[in-house]
Amino acid sequence: MPLPTENQRTDQRTDARTEPLTDASPVALAVRQAVADGLLGEDRPLAGFVDVQGVRDSVAGLHEAFAQVPDVLHTFAAKACSLVPVLRLLADAGMGCEVASPGELRLALDAGFAPARIVLDSPAKTRREIREALALGVALNADNLDELDRIDALRPEDCASVLGVRVNPQVGGGSIGAMSTATAHSKFGVALRDPGARARVVEAFARRPWLTRLHAHVGSQGCPLPLIAEGLAATHRLAEEINAHVGRRQVTSLDLGGGLPVNFADDTVTPTYAEYAAALDAAEPALLDGRYQVVTEFGRSLIAKNGFTAALVEYVKDAGGRRIALTHAGGQVATRTVFMPQAWPLRVSAYGPDGTPKRTPLVRQDVAGPLCFAGDVVAHDRPLPALSEGDLVVLHDTGGYYFSAHWSYNSLPRPAVYGYRLAGGQVAFAVIRSAQTVREISAESGLAQADALLTGFAAPPGT
Repeated sequence: MPLPTENQRTDQRTDARTEPLTDASPVALAVRQAVADGLLGEDRPLAGFVDVQGVRDSVAGLHEAFAQVPDVLHTFAAKACSLVPVLRLLADAGMGCEVASPGELRLALDAGFAPARIVLDSPAKTRREIREALALGVALNADNLDELDRIDALRPEDCASVLGVRVNPQVGGGSIGAMSTATAHSKFGVALRDPGARARVVEAFARRPWLTRLHAHVGSQGCPLPLIAEGLAATHRLAEEINAHVGRRQVTSLDLGGGLPVNFADDTVTPTYAEYAAALDAAEPALLDGRYQVVTEFGRSLIAKNGFTAALVEYVKDAGGRRIALTHAGGQVATRTVFMPQAWPLRVSAYGPDGTPKRTPLVRQDVAGPLCFAGDVVAHDRPLPALSEGDLVVLHDTGGYYFSAHWSYNSLPRPAVYGYRLAGGQVAFAVIRSAQTVREISAESGLAQADALLTGFAAPPGT
């Protein structure tokens, strides 16, 4: 390996996105044991890991923050980690489940969530999806007033589903536009500040006594707590207005969505669920006073810091005076980070082939992935111990979305995901998802219909 050039100079400074390592940290213990157990190495160059106790602790923290609310249902947003064993762990820890597609609903049911503890949100529900949810007794939030017309036609007399309407309080966006759902032009919910929209929502409730829930979700990453709280306080005011208009407590529950941002800069959990609840109380003291059942839909904040991704360094090269480590973790597992590196930076740490932290002097280098496009880089110009072939890199805080939003570019297989537990300094693993095989990739890509374009067409009439 060539010596570092002047532009690659040794640099002992730390970086906010470079993880300081201790041999006894849970991640370090897990990496070392994963190598020893053969879960990482030349033949298994990429894997994800979920801290089981960490997940339970996060759920406990959420419940504790809302302990003063008499009636609350905490649901996990399945899209954040749509792996059945993880969902079952969350169900066992006392969570419900928020789903946004037929696939997620199937996963939630297979994971063991009772239908009454499932909430279906989607901006494009088909009649079949609505009919299934109503038959099962799954709660459903209509995204628009036209969807209410469909529910009118499909709702059975003995329907057990809690039914609501999603509104957009239009309080503005945070620092990441794609994560902000309460902007003036958001595709989600009924835009409350549009002319006449608020009155139409009130009237929709007045005509449907079975509508009992209001739902809003202001946004997630990049959205400050005061903005989130402002939008949810506005939803509470609307509920009060509806109840006053109809002359009774028709709206009995408020679905507050999720959206607690995650700190990706270091191990600190901030903001906390307690701070979130305090922000809601400051914006509207009556929001959590028990007059309404409260539903939450947190996802990333429950799982992100309880997962990491580890990948083998396959090659290291120099280009234009910069060191580049080519690894097996790129845009296929870290899609958001690759395409929006400023919005989704990940901490990276370096390990030797034996799974122990590297402690050599820091060198500024790129950590790139295996995909065949130039932008496939998960960390740019990052100070790290000089990486070499056979080393490992760890991408921290990837428990949310990174394991279940795989991008199939270049037909790379989905990596294995393992759960791990620490007890007495020892690490034990359980398989959450096996690594996808290349034969399974071929099957997904139409192998059974390989001759369809050659022989699969019916003969034209009259021939």
